[in-house]
Amino acid sequence: MKVVTTPREYQSLIADYQNEGQSIAFVPTMGFLHEGHLSLIDKAKKKSDIVVMSIFVNPTQFGPNEDFDSYPRNLSRDKVLAEQYGVHIVFIPKVEDMYPNNRMFMVNVLDRVDVLCGASRPGHFDGVATVLLKLFNIIRPDTAFFGMKDAQQLAVVKGLVESFHMPVTVVGCPTVREADGLAKSSRNVRLTDIERTEAVHIFKVLEKAKHDYEQGVLAIQSIQSTVLNELNRYIKNGSIDYVEVYTYPELNFQFETANQMIIAVAIQYSQARLIDNVVIEL
Repeated sequence: MKVVTTPREYQSLIADYQNEGQSIAFVPTMGFLHEGHLSLIDKAKKKSDIVVMSIFVNPTQFGPNEDFDSYPRNLSRDKVLAEQYGVHIVFIPKVEDMYPNNRMFMVNVLDRVDVLCGASRPGHFDGVATVLLKLFNIIRPDTAFFGMKDAQQLAVVKGLVESFHMPVTVVGCPTVREADGLAKSSRNVRLTDIERTEAVHIFKVLEKAKHDYEQGVLAIQSIQSTVLNELNRYIKNGSIDYVEVYTYPELNFQFETANQMIIAVAIQYSQARLIDNVVIEL
């Protein structure tokens, strides 16, 4: 495994692989790798000749009161895991290399961002889209892999690639879960024992709503209130940030013409905010 830290160093290295006609898969991360990231590597290896992973905690997607400084980091462990799982190149840039000229350019995302997590995090997806546009231009992948746990991010990334006509195939991968169903996240370590026990009900409630809709028991118009009522039965030590239902990936209410629908939930606990979702075929 090769570790590179500057765009020029990476592009010099990758040119040889591209000249040989080898395909490039890309897994962007902010590090502190867990099973969700590792599952993306496994899927990338099956699709491409060369797997590239980036590790970069992107400052432009954190708001003034968010956890950039306290975001969990363990670079030495990340590099060991990346090598064990078969990553060929790890790109670990510095902030000044990703944002030269004092952030002269930023992407402004105009759609799919005023709902779900984006509603309470203005500017967050501008930062996500900006760093991914930069990374796609540096890495030049054929495919890029993202987890479905952050479904809104995936929807924004798909829109970014379509809007800028980028030659990248975006692959959404299923959420990796603990044995009891809780979506894996770097922030799960911040849950207290009581919160961790309670949080398993998030996915159970979502799965039941999906089942009831597919069986014709639950109408689209009733999903939001039903899920909210069910969560209120179980969530006693956290607060429900939102329960929302939209088309996917458009994130609007045009259900008549959509192919998929998402039920998305966010729960705020004392030291961790959990998100989860299920996507349903229409």
